[in-house]
Amino acid sequence: MFKFLHAADLHLDSPLRGLETYPDAPVEQIRGATRRALANLVDLAIEERVAFVLLAGDIYDGDWKDYNTGLFFSRCMGRLRDAGIGVFLISGNHDAASVVARNLSPPDNVRVFSTRHAETHLLPDLGVAVHGQGYAVREVREDLTCDYPEPEPGMFNIGLLHTALSGRPGHEPYAPTTLDRLRGKGYDYWALGHVHQHEVVCDDPWVVFPGALQGRHIRETGTKGCTLVHVEEGRVASVEQRELDVFRWFENEVCLQGCETYEDLLYRVRESFEKAREQADGRPLAVRLTLSGSSAMHEYLHREKSHWIEECRNLAVGLGDVWLENVILRTRPERDPAAELESGSSLDELVQAVGASELTPEFFEEIPEIAELRAKLPPELAETFVFDQDSFDLFRDEIRDLLRARLIGEGSPS
Repeated sequence: MFKFLHAADLHLDSPLRGLETYPDAPVEQIRGATRRALANLVDLAIEERVAFVLLAGDIYDGDWKDYNTGLFFSRCMGRLRDAGIGVFLISGNHDAASVVARNLSPPDNVRVFSTRHAETHLLPDLGVAVHGQGYAVREVREDLTCDYPEPEPGMFNIGLLHTALSGRPGHEPYAPTTLDRLRGKGYDYWALGHVHQHEVVCDDPWVVFPGALQGRHIRETGTKGCTLVHVEEGRVASVEQRELDVFRWFENEVCLQGCETYEDLLYRVRESFEKAREQADGRPLAVRLTLSGSSAMHEYLHREKSHWIEECRNLAVGLGDVWLENVILRTRPERDPAAELESGSSLDELVQAVGASELTPEFFEEIPEIAELRAKLPPELAETFVFDQDSFDLFRDEIRDLLRARLIGEGSPS
C-alpha cells in the first residue's frame, strides 16, 4: 500500500489578475498566493507521508523575471527530499524548454522527463512505473501518447501528460488525444495537467485532471488543489481531492426580482457576500457580482452604476477579506422604458436602433487594431482575451438600458 499526490498547473509567481489596481486590494496576498499554495502542497505530502508527488506541467508561468522563482521551487522540492519523497515532473506549455530561458538544476529527488521523447522512470521497491514526456516548445500539436512506452508487466503504471484531451473550453488544444487512446495504453492511472478545473474523466482506468493549484482570476472560480491517490495491491483504492488554495474567486448572481428599495438592494448583495465568505472557509476572496431579474431598481442601477459599484466595494470591505472584482448588470425593467418615449420620435428610433444592433465576435476579430493588441499581449493574457456572443449581447443591452435610463431620468423633449 502507498499513496501519492498528483498536482498540475502551479503557475508559480503568476500574477493574479483582476484586483491589482483595486484601491486597498490585498496586493501582497495576491502576489504570493501561488507560492503559498505550493507550500501547502509540500505540507500535505509530508503530512500524508506519500511515496511520491506527480507534477503534470506548467510549474512556472513563463520565463522567470529573475532566479527567485526557481530558487523558491527548489527550496520546496528540498523539503520533500528531506522527507524522503520523490517528485516526477514534466514541462507544460507555459514552462516549455523553449519558453523558460533560465534554468536551475533541481534537487536530486526530482526526476524531470525528457522533452525530446517519452521515457519511463521505475520505482522497483513500490512496483511503480511512471511514463511521461515534457514540452520542448509551447505549442505541441501532436499526440505525444503515440510514443509512450508499453506498460511494465506486473507494475502499477502511471502516465504523466499535459493535454487538453480532445478539447476543453478555455484551453488551447495542446497535445491532443482521446480517452480511448489513453485506455488503450493499458496504464492504471493517467495524471493529466493543463485543464485548470478538477475533473475525473474516467475511473477505469483513472484519468484525472487535478485542476490548478491556485485560482488566478475570475475565470478560475471555486476550490483549487491537488489529488491524493491511495493504491492497494496494485490497484487504485481511492482518489480524493484536497483543497490547497489560499485565495479564492467567486461569481455571485443576485436576483433582484421584487426588489423595490435601495435598502432591499443592499441587503441582498450583503447576504450574497456573506454566503461567499462562508464557502471560502476563512480564505480571502474576490467576488464578481451579477445582478439579474426584473426590478424597480433597474433604471437607478444603470444611471448610477459608478456609485453603486463603490457601494458594493464598501459592503465587501466591511465584511473583511472580501473584495469586489466587478459588477455586471443583467437586470430588466419592470416596465418597458421605451413605452414612455413618443412612438416614432428621434429618441425612440435611437433606442430601437441600439437594441436591434448586432455585435458579433467575427466583426471585432476583423478589426486590425484588435489583432495587433492581441499579438502584443503576453501568452497567459492572450488565452483569456476572447470574444463570445453572450458578452457582446450583454454589452449591447447595457448600452440600450443606460440610454433609456438617461433619457427617461432626465426627461425627453416633447
